[in-house]
Amino acid sequence: MSVVTQWFDANLITVINGLAYGLLLYTLAVGLSLVFGMLNLLNLAHGTLFLAGAYVAAVVVAPSGAWLSWVLALSIALAVGALAGVGLTTMTRLLTRRGHMAEALLTLGISLAGSSLLLWIFGADVRSVPAPAGLDGSVTILGNPYPVYRLVLIGFGLLIALLAEVILERTMMGAVVRAIVADADIVSTLGIDTRKILYGVLAVGSALAVVAGVLGGPMLGAAPGLDGHVLLIALVVVVIGGMGSARGALIGGLLIGQVQTLGTALAPEVAPFLIFGAMALVLVVRPHGLLGRAEATT
Repeated sequence: MSVVTQWFDANLITVINGLAYGLLLYTLAVGLSLVFGMLNLLNLAHGTLFLAGAYVAAVVVAPSGAWLSWVLALSIALAVGALAGVGLTTMTRLLTRRGHMAEALLTLGISLAGSSLLLWIFGADVRSVPAPAGLDGSVTILGNPYPVYRLVLIGFGLLIALLAEVILERTMMGAVVRAIVADADIVSTLGIDTRKILYGVLAVGSALAVVAGVLGGPMLGAAPGLDGHVLLIALVVVVIGGMGSARGALIGGLLIGQVQTLGTALAPEVAPFLIFGAMALVLVVRPHGLLGRAEATT
């Protein structure tokens, strides 16, 4: 048996954990990336939306863990996220003439207010979220037990990635979205109402952030400070993948998922710095990210 094979067998569970975590990061970051590419808006409230989803799971799911409670939690997450996205779009559009700094400060203020509100409502205790009934067991992978829920989370993340690929690359709506990312002014001259598209993208991106919070509940729980943590990592994912690129967000999420989990398992003392080292390395080679374009960052 080769050294590589031995290493892979010894760290297989960690690699799968990295895959699950990376796809969760993708679900969170893909909306953030597209919104930045289309609106040039750095939505600093994205992490608070994730935390809100985690608290929805903690309140709705934790008492029973039943399937119906998970369906209810995901339904609430979609509704809350979509409404939050529409609200954010409306507020930030009012500040368009004041520049992007004003928009970033507005979303930062919303994030701080939202975090304080969640702290006031739910307190400072860390809340755990059970996996859905029927998915709370484990399966054996090469002699190692592994949670069924995390495998389902991997499947869900891949499904989101597939849907994003089909919608963005194979439909007229996706072509319009990609065109707006490249040059919104030119698209407007064609008579297309870009405002409706922007509302829709931010609504979907915000909904995915809240849904990611619900789905990540069994992995990360719900606690004050989680919003800032996931926002920082999501920004790293977006920078690595490239602003405005859904495929880049997927690659960035998978990369950071492995760096984070393998780093924690193999070198815990330096693990917090590895994701930033990975980002710096990518930016040295590709200043606009792996699949980013210069136009998306101007």
